[in-house]
Amino acid sequence: MTTFSPAPGTSPVQGLHHVTVMASDPQRNLDFYTQVLGQRLVKVTVNFDDPGTYHFYYGDQTGQPGTVMTHFPWPGAKRGERGNGEVVATAYSAPADSLGYWREQLAAHALTVTESTRFGQPALTFEDPDGTWVELVFEDGQAVQPWPASPVDAAHELRGFHSVTAWVRDTDAVRQLLVGQLGFTEVGSEPDTEGTRTRFRGSGDGVGLFVDAVERPGQPRGHFGAGSIHHVALRTRDDAEQEAYMTSLTGAGYRPTPVQDRQYFHSIYFREPNGVLFEIATDAPGFPDDEPVAELGRHLKLPAWFEGQRAQIEAHVPRIVSREYGVTIGQRDLGAAAPEATPEDEGTGVQVFTAGRPLDDARVAMVLLHGRGGTARDILSLERDFNLSALTYLAPQAEGNTWYPLSFLAPVEQNQPHLDRALGTVDAVMGELAARGIPEGRVVLGGFSQGACLALEYASRAERKPGAVVAFSGGLITLDQGSAFPGTPVFMGVDPRDGHIPLARFEETAAQLRERGATVDARVIPGLGHTINADELNAARAIMQGIAGALS
Repeated sequence: MTTFSPAPGTSPVQGLHHVTVMASDPQRNLDFYTQVLGQRLVKVTVNFDDPGTYHFYYGDQTGQPGTVMTHFPWPGAKRGERGNGEVVATAYSAPADSLGYWREQLAAHALTVTESTRFGQPALTFEDPDGTWVELVFEDGQAVQPWPASPVDAAHELRGFHSVTAWVRDTDAVRQLLVGQLGFTEVGSEPDTEGTRTRFRGSGDGVGLFVDAVERPGQPRGHFGAGSIHHVALRTRDDAEQEAYMTSLTGAGYRPTPVQDRQYFHSIYFREPNGVLFEIATDAPGFPDDEPVAELGRHLKLPAWFEGQRAQIEAHVPRIVSREYGVTIGQRDLGAAAPEATPEDEGTGVQVFTAGRPLDDARVAMVLLHGRGGTARDILSLERDFNLSALTYLAPQAEGNTWYPLSFLAPVEQNQPHLDRALGTVDAVMGELAARGIPEGRVVLGGFSQGACLALEYASRAERKPGAVVAFSGGLITLDQGSAFPGTPVFMGVDPRDGHIPLARFEETAAQLRERGATVDARVIPGLGHTINADELNAARAIMQGIAGALS
């Protein structure tokens, strides 16, 4: 039996804090959640990893934890596909006697509704404009702070979250996290149309108490896009408790990110083995921290580090109209929707796999080069560890899973013509990104092992440098050659006893890049082995955030 093993100084997690979803059209998203579901727009800000994109927060009167649905609207983004390894539905709590009211309300908006009974409670399931599953569960749950301007009759207003549903390959992995690490209790299981549904309950007594996992062994993974739920956040009381959870999750192998300042709460992110992305967010400081309750949602709010770019940001984000206030935010006319990105068809003449933000809606890209014997899909999985929604990720596939036949230390002519073809592949991907409106300065070029050597070599030879280079266990193939690196950020990491990357070559590479003007963070990491650790991922993420956070 899985039992809770609390970290020192922590209490069991209370339940849900918020849910974050990718949307497409911002005005359509705003109208649906405020005018159809009757939720208040409690904050208009931007994606802190991509300040040219809105971040909307909807909730009760003040946006209490457990009531907040958030959206990143990326105009023209391609629809996602539901699958294993993600949360696929968010359920709100509705008064038990409101079933008839909501049937009529949803029908009046021409929504197709599926009715079911779940753990003895009636439920309605329907899609928002981007295809996200939204559910209403009818129960006499705890009331929240009502929004006086809600278009929904006060007697039938939604009462924050009831639950979220994740599709997974293995429920036991979810159990180990929620029960074993975070103090949830297992409620029970019942048949579901997709498999077996197991319910877990947080320790709180308010709203948003349940996480459901539906086990679907052998079913395909989801594909992220508009309508996809990016992550679900769980509640913790304060920074100290969050820090204790970060320590315990690290010890249990979940590799949480460093604490991220989200202005209205502090966050850490991590994935459980099925791939579901969780966040642990603090209750404080809350949404009224920077504007009065009466003004919530009326203005575009920016963190201090973006205030100097306010004019640029306001000119870039699409124009929206708040129905509550009748005010307009943003200046850009959205116009026609952007074309949809086409996965794995990037016009390069090579096989390229993609993840993250749709290519045609991205402004920053990371190109990832796999190591010898690896695959593009393998290294593309780092996208989950980086967890930066502003970026599109591309990974070309080497023929025969190797970029060149011999060690990078071999005489160059012995690796020809394979090396030149590999460099040409990288150049083709960079050229296609430029044609799509992402110039080399907004590309982070990264790789592992043989791919790291190739990334460094390409950047060394290129006249127009990538915006940054990340080399996990690599070194330059040719020394004493190449062009200047005027301030280019470069991260490098290696084990001093790595049998593939001699320490002397690693250090000489770092020295040469510095001499040519690069800003090099070169870390010798005892015990690393020939792999990538959390500190390296965090260092790379910081470089990537720097590229993504600078508006063109």
